Parts: sequence; structure tokens; C-alpha cells
Amino acid sequence: MVDLESEVPPLPPRYRFRDLLLGDQGWQNDDRVQVEFYMNENTFKERLKLFFIKNQRSSLRIRLFNFSLKLLSCLLYIIRVLLESPSQGNEWSHIFWVNRSLPLWGLQVLVALISLFETILLGYLSYKGNIWEQILRIPFILEIINAVPFVISIFWPDLRNLFVPVFLNCWLAKHALENMINDLHRAIQRTQSAMFNQVLILISTLLCLIFTCICGIQHLERIGKKLNLFDSLYFCIVTFSTVGFGDVTPETWSSKLFVVAMICVALVVLPIQFEQLAYLWMERQKSGGNYSRHRAQTEKHVVLCVSSLKIDLLMDFLNEFYAHPRLQDYYVVILCPTEMDVQVRRVLQIPMWSQRVIYLQGSALKDQDLLRAKMDDAEACFILSSRCEVDRTSSDHQTILRAWAVKDFAPNCPLYVQILKPENKFHIKFADHVVCEEEFKYAMLALNCICPATSTLITLLVHTSRGQEGQQSPEQWQKTYGRCSGNEVYHITLGDSAFFAEYAGKSFTYASFHAHKKFGVCLIGVRREDNKNILLNPGPRYIMNASDICFYINITKEENSAFKNQDQQKKSSFSRSFCPGPSRLPVHSIIASMGTVAIDLQDTSCRSASGPTLTLPTEGIREVRRPSIAPVLEVADASSLQTCDLLSDQSEDETTPDDKMSSNLEYAKGYPPYSPYIGSSPTFCHLLHEKVPFCCLRLDKSCQHNYYEDAKAYGFKNKLIIVAAETAGNGLYNFIVPLRAYYRPKKELNPIVLLLDNPLDDLLRCGVTFAANMVVVDKESTMSAEEDYMADAKTIVNVQTLFRLFSSLSIITELTHPANMRFMQFRAKDCYSLALSKLEKKERERGSNLAFMFRLPFAAGRVFSISMLDTLLYQSFVKDYMISITRLLLGLDTIPGSGFLCSIKITEEDLWIRTYARLYQKLCSSSGDVPIGIYRTESQKLATSESQISISVEEWEDTKDCKDQGHLRGNHRNSTSSDQSDHPLLRRKSMQWARRLSRKGPRHSGKTAEKITQQRLNLYRRSERQELAELVKDRMKHLGLSTAGYDEMNDHQSTLSYILINPSPDTRLELNDVVYLIRPDPLSYLPNSEPSQNSSLCNAAGQDSREETQL
Repeated sequence: MVDLESEVPPLPPRYRFRDLLLGDQGWQNDDRVQVEFYMNENTFKERLKLFFIKNQRSSLRIRLFNFSLKLLSCLLYIIRVLLESPSQGNEWSHIFWVNRSLPLWGLQVLVALISLFETILLGYLSYKGNIWEQILRIPFILEIINAVPFVISIFWPDLRNLFVPVFLNCWLAKHALENMINDLHRAIQRTQSAMFNQVLILISTLLCLIFTCICGIQHLERIGKKLNLFDSLYFCIVTFSTVGFGDVTPETWSSKLFVVAMICVALVVLPIQFEQLAYLWMERQKSGGNYSRHRAQTEKHVVLCVSSLKIDLLMDFLNEFYAHPRLQDYYVVILCPTEMDVQVRRVLQIPMWSQRVIYLQGSALKDQDLLRAKMDDAEACFILSSRCEVDRTSSDHQTILRAWAVKDFAPNCPLYVQILKPENKFHIKFADHVVCEEEFKYAMLALNCICPATSTLITLLVHTSRGQEGQQSPEQWQKTYGRCSGNEVYHITLGDSAFFAEYAGKSFTYASFHAHKKFGVCLIGVRREDNKNILLNPGPRYIMNASDICFYINITKEENSAFKNQDQQKKSSFSRSFCPGPSRLPVHSIIASMGTVAIDLQDTSCRSASGPTLTLPTEGIREVRRPSIAPVLEVADASSLQTCDLLSDQSEDETTPDDKMSSNLEYAKGYPPYSPYIGSSPTFCHLLHEKVPFCCLRLDKSCQHNYYEDAKAYGFKNKLIIVAAETAGNGLYNFIVPLRAYYRPKKELNPIVLLLDNPLDDLLRCGVTFAANMVVVDKESTMSAEEDYMADAKTIVNVQTLFRLFSSLSIITELTHPANMRFMQFRAKDCYSLALSKLEKKERERGSNLAFMFRLPFAAGRVFSISMLDTLLYQSFVKDYMISITRLLLGLDTIPGSGFLCSIKITEEDLWIRTYARLYQKLCSSSGDVPIGIYRTESQKLATSESQISISVEEWEDTKDCKDQGHLRGNHRNSTSSDQSDHPLLRRKSMQWARRLSRKGPRHSGKTAEKITQQRLNLYRRSERQELAELVKDRMKHLGLSTAGYDEMNDHQSTLSYILINPSPDTRLELNDVVYLIRPDPLSYLPNSEPSQNSSLCNAAGQDSREETQL
């Protein structure tokens, strides 16, 4: 190793430490030269310039003194006029000579000397080589006219009474005021308001004109009417206001000429000032002005930072923000770099918003604009990304810089940030609340494949509503659906709650069931006082404490509720005093009015001695009556904890040993070894034992490991889930993980196919004919369009094509704009769709924020827009827990002990439960699940219309033979294609023409003519649905694919689906209802023993108890 110390040369003797301490005489002989800098500022002129001009504070003092001096000179002139006795006669000498007392003359001389000296000094200091430029300046000329005669009068006493127009000093005072305001803003380091300066200049100019006119007319009329100052003021005001009474008029030609000159000056100067003021006013209207410091300190406000403000985004924010009562007094300051849109300007001029919304044009990266918005005093700052840009990464970069700038300027201001790409989320970890669009989007799309309409469920939960939508509709499902949509998530401390206070020391499931039974509220989660983590349905082992914070779903929060017990009301009728039977159940009527809920609690004390009983389905001839639903225990005992093991993967117990071995070899439970981006929450899920080679991930191409080229060849046991996206981004990780979560049975895992391009051939190869769901993600390349709402055009048309080609396929679509949901599954002549369109318009006129909720595709969960989740970020300002609860529901975050969202389907064997309240008890007592809603599908009962009639040739022929029938019988069939839009009359005319054409030919025609006629008839007899089916089958045959999986199954035209969030306890269960559940974490209940031992213990507990806990 080289010795580095030996390579460093020693210091010269003059730099040694000993020489520094003891002194070295050798340095005096060095050739170094001491240099002094800024010697030019040491001269006398530069020091004076620094004091009078350059230094802001000293210059401000000088200008303030000069302004006071000019005002003093004008005041002395007024005193001289008031003290002067009226002159006798009309001689011109009265114009040039005045009576001035000696003390007054002395004061005016002193003021003139000081002003002249200051003017000469400032002219000398600002001299730049051109003497005439300094002399010909108007302020210098006025100073000479007003000061030099007084200086001359010192040496020539006869000139002491010479008239000097000292009133012209008002213009010098105006000039000094302007300079003083500029120095003032420079001294306090604050940006001046151009509007304020222009208004000040205009007012001072007007005052100077009036004062000059008053003094000039009063002096010139000394040889006329001898007007005093008040008469001159009266004349000037009447003249400048264009009133002109005529009672006071100038008499001398000189005064008349002076008035004409002043009017000409006013006509030139004032319009220029007004023009500049109007221009600045218009510019201020564009930029928005400032948010005053006084208002920021006395009123509360939030700042909304966006790159471009659209009317939809603005209205969503304002409607959701001001939906909360305690935010009514808040101001909203919008900081946007672009000019205000015409529609936005029109909305902000509405009195409802003009008093509470302030628009500022500026950038969040400039401290001046942040100061204008008073960001340091704001209660919160919302930073939203522009999702309409083609490059979403660039949009995220802009959002990140805005967040950094706000955090640097106002460190204590809470930040609410919206980001688009999950890989950019770690840059803004310091923000108080962050919503990543792609995380939520893909998680909702994934859960839509497992739990239908999860996107609709989450959207309704995060929107503020009173549940009054659809109440004017004649259809019952719209009333029920609209009323239940008003349910939201609220929180309250258990000890302070009338809902949950009595359940302290009891289990969570006991509190949830009885609170729903008694009050109709759904307790879904809890949080310890000393813990920040929210636990969704922690299960029966969790014991409630008085300090716990409870999270519940209800039509409104408890603080806005009034409770009326049945005993306090009037006595009911005699028929209600008895229990009439099992059909008589507690009825909880929830009335939402003006933010207050009145809950009628029926008297449930009247029960039979044996309790409610249900007859279970009998086996053979065995008929045994027994309690069908076990009670929910206050504290879970050992036996109930054993039952909780039923939450483990039952697929392992239900399969054969061979299948169990194969499944265990194929899958393993664990955490993903790699994370696609920083900040993703680790999720326990199903994994493969070995990593699949990259070449095997191509479904349509074979490799050295397998020779399959289409999905059918793989022989998947479960149906496929196809994701049609533009690119395989990092957000796709949040789509895969919920579908591979550890709590999902292995036998229910669906293969996932990523389709980056969707021509017909690729769709057929990837197995679209036997897919369970197809998810269509909005394309980023279509985000930017000439018209904003056209960004969804490509997606809508592609989905409509899929909808017509594959009628049985369940398609889940994401759109950019919620307003475009009305084009999904579009039917031009569908009467029911037109009725829903009218209903949507009426709800929008009533001020509803959820007018689009009655569209059938949205209600069924087949379409959603990620922009509808913007309200999640807005709600977090009032409910800081909403983002955490939503992430737990979607599976984006996993907390030990917290439950997850899943669903069960009501079959015919489960209808004996009958009501939602009994189902609630059944789930809480058996598995600890907490139901939160129902996804219901009903048959669509519509009147027959032309758009729903499809006529076949055979029926047409039968109808023609029957002469007595006066109308045509239609054959209704379920079809999702647009053949319903074909007019039956046109098809009938074409068939008549073909029939006549075949009959016109001679009977002895050849076989060729008959064959052509038969082919022509066959072409006209085909329906559009058959043509599409033949097209798809021909294409599949061309690709070498089997057409066995493609058939014309019925679609969902005759059915409608909707969601009931937290329905009333007496809601009847119907066949095929899907119940949303929050299931406890299975890992928190599994003991240390093996699952096989747990299942044997459960079997030993008895077959009867197992039947009771199983739906």
C-alpha cells in the first residue's frame, strides 16, 4: 500500500502552525497585496446616493418628509387666502400681488428653501450625463416655479407680496406619494397590488385637479366676483359632475380660460386613468386578486390546487365539501395556473358560490402566489392531478412538485394529495392523506369479479347523500335503492354513544348484531384509543371498551338523531299488542329530514316463551322443530371459537386426497417476494412454488415449456378473468392480489389473462367465450381529446361491440367521465332507458349529487368512473378515517386482526332465514360475519314495445294464414344486440318481397332458380343476432378453435340489479341475493394446531351445530 503521507509535500515555513502562533517576520517580505473592494461606494456622492435613493428605508423616510412638506406648503397657501382681506377694485395688480404677513412669508420661505435644496440634491445624485433631462422634468419645473420666487424675495424685499402659485405643490405631493408607496412595498418586502396603486393614482389625480381648479378660479376672480374658497369648491364640483346649475359662474376672461384649460386637462388625464384602472380590473378578474390577510386570520379557508379546472371537478368538490354542516362557513380558494373557464366563471357568479369561492390564477410553485392564497393560514390544501393528460407520469410529477412547494412554504398546512401512478406515491409520503387512483381503480375492478358491484357499493358509501333520491319514482326498487344509498360511514366514542354504550365489556359481534336489531345501525369496525389502526370486524374475541372509537354505517350520524321509544308514544291498536306470529317482526322506520333522523323503536318485549323458531328443511320423513338460529353470545366461549375455524380454507377438506396433494404442490400461502413499487402493502396470498418462466406468460405463443396457443388448450377448471388494458402498469398488481388473497379457497381461484390489444382474433384466443368476467380499463391514450367528454368514445364503442358479439359475457368497464355511463349498453328505442334518463334529469334538478345512480349499468356494477372516488379525498377533511376504511375494504391494506370484504349468495336452501335481521343473527352467531348490504337482481317488468319485439318468419307465415287475428304476435327473446332497434315492419316488408319474388317464377323453373330463391329467403330470414353468431363461429373455425363454448345464451336485458346498503332488519331475502360480508381475519382465530385437527374438533362438537352454522 502506498504511503500517502510521504507523497504530501511539507508546508512552506510561513504556513506552519508555530509561525502562526509565534509570528513570522518573513511574511512582511512577501509580494502579497491587500485589496479593498467596493471603494466606489466610499465616495461622498455614493454615500449620499445610498442614503437618499438606494436604501429603501431611508429613502422612504425622505419621501415621506417631502410629501409632508408639500402638503404643508398647500396648507400655508390656504391659510394665506383665508387671512387675506378682500381686495377693492378690479385692477390687474390684484392678480400679481397679494397680502402676505411676515410670519407666513417666513414659513413659506423656509419650506421653499428646503424643497429647493432637496430637489437640487436629488437631481445631482440622479444625474447621468444629460443635464437637460434633469431640468426639463415636470416636477423640477414646478419646484423652480414654487420655490425660486421665495428665495429671491429674501434678497429683494419688494417681492415678498408677489403671487406664487404654491397650490401647484399638490402635484408634487402626488408624485411624492407614488414614490413613497413604491418604497413602502420595497421596504417591507411585499408584492404591491397594481390595482391599489392605480386606484390611489386616480383618486390623487382627481383631488389635484379639483384643488388646482379651486385655487386658480378663486385667485383669478379677485378682479371679478371675488369668490371665496367654498364658492370655488361648489363651482368645481358642479362643473366636473356635469350638472352646471349656473348660479356661480366666472366673470373674467382669464378665469373662463382657466376653466376651459382645466376641463381639457381633465378630459385627457382622467380617461387615461380610468382606462388603466379598467384594464387592471379585468386582469385582476382573470388572475383572481388576493385573499386578504385579515380574512385569512378571522375566517377559515381551504386551498384547492389544480393544473386545469373543469366544471365537473369543481362542482363535485363544492357539492361534497359543503355537504357537511360544519363546513358552511369555510371559504374555498382555488389556485390554478390557467385562465378561468367560461363555464367556471358562470358558476362562480352564482350568489351561492360567489360569496364562498375565490379563484386565483397562479402557480403553487411560486411563493408569491402561495402568499396570495394565504397558504400558511389555510386549514387544508387539496392537490389534484390532471387525469385528462396523455402522459400520466408527467401529471404526477407536477403534482409532486406542487406538494413539495406547499410543504416548503407552509409546513403545518395539512395536505390532501391525489396521485395517479402508484410508483410515484412514495414521493409524497409526508402528506396527511393520499389517494392513488390506479390502486383504488384496479382493486375495485378485481373485487367486482368476486363481489358483484363492489365499485357501486364503495361509490355510494363515499358520497354524501340524504337518501332522498328516487323517492318520487313510481317504482319500488328505485325508492328502496335511493333510500339505502344515503347510508354513510360515521364514528363515535363508545362511552358517549347511545347506540353502543350498553355493549361495553361485550364482544364485537354481539354489539354489532344488537345495535342493528335495536337501532338499525351497522357496526363495522373499531379502533382502540391508544392505537391508530382501524379493525374491520375484529370478531367475537374482541371485547369492546368504553374508550373505543366505533365506526358504523347509518343514514346519518348519531349526533343528528332523535330517539323515540314506543312506550313514550300513544298506545297502539289492540292488534299490535300481541305477537301475531313469525311474520310479525320489528319494523325500524328511518326518516331522513333536514339532517336529523327519527328512529321508531318497536316494542320487542312481546315474545313467545319458546322464542322465535324456524323449521329447517326436513330430511326424508324426519320432521323436527328446533331453534334454527343460535343466539349471539356476549362473550365468545371456547365452543364458539372452535366454530370460527370454519373460516379457514374448506377446499382442502372437501377435495379428495389426490386433489389435495396436487393443490398443495401447486400453491403455497405467503407474501409476494417482489413488490412492483415502493409503498405497496404486503398481502398474504396464494403463490406458486416456483417462478414461471417469462416465455410461458405468452398465452398465444408456444415455447419450449408448453405448446399451447390458446386458452382452451390449457384446460382451466375455473372460468377466466380477462383484463383489457393498454399497458401492463404497476397498478395491475392491485388487481391480481385481491384475486389471489389467502382467504379465497384454492378451488375458486380464476385464471387471469391480460389482453393488451383486443381485436377479435385475440379475444377468441384468450378464451372470451368461456370467461367469467372481462374488465375493460380506460385507455390512457384516449384521455386527451378535442372535446373532454369524447375521451371515452373509443372505450364505449369497443365495449358496445363486445356487448353485441358476446351477449353472455359479463363486462366491467371503467370510464373517465361519469356522464358517459348512459351510453353503456345503449339501446336507442328502449323505453325503460328513456324513462331512466328522465328520472336522472329530475334528480339533477332537485340538486342530487348521485343523479347517475339509477342508470342500470352503474346500479348493477358493470361500469364506474374513477373520478367518482374524488369525493373520498374531499370527505377525508371531515372523516379522516375514510381512506383507511376504504383501503381495508378493497384489500389494499392488511392489518392483523382486521376483516375483509366478501360475499355469499342466497340459494333456495337459505330462504328459510326469511329476513335480513335473521340473517344478521345467523352470521354473527355462527361465523362472526357482519353483513353490510345486499346485491339484488330482479326481473324487469316492462310493457311490450316495438323495440322489444322480434318477429320470425314462421310466426309471420302463421299470422298470415290466420285471417281473423288483427295483430301480429311477437316472440320475446332476450338479446343484448341491437336487433331490438330494427323496425319489425321493415323486416316484414322485405320478407313479403322475397316471398312474392319466389312465387312469380314459373312452376317449371330450373333447380338453379329455386336454389337462388331459397338462398335469398334464408338471408332475409336471418336475424342480426344470428349473423353476429355466424361471424364469430366462422372466425373461430378459421383460427382452429372449437365453437363448442360459444352459444347464444340469454343476457341480462330482462333483469335489473341494484344495491341495498344496510337495509332495514325486516327486509325480505330473495332468491339469488348476494350479501356483502365483512368476515373476520381467519389468521387471528386459528390456534397453533394443524387445520385437520381443528376440523376434527369441529366435527366432534356435533353435526347439528354444524348444520346450524352453515347457510
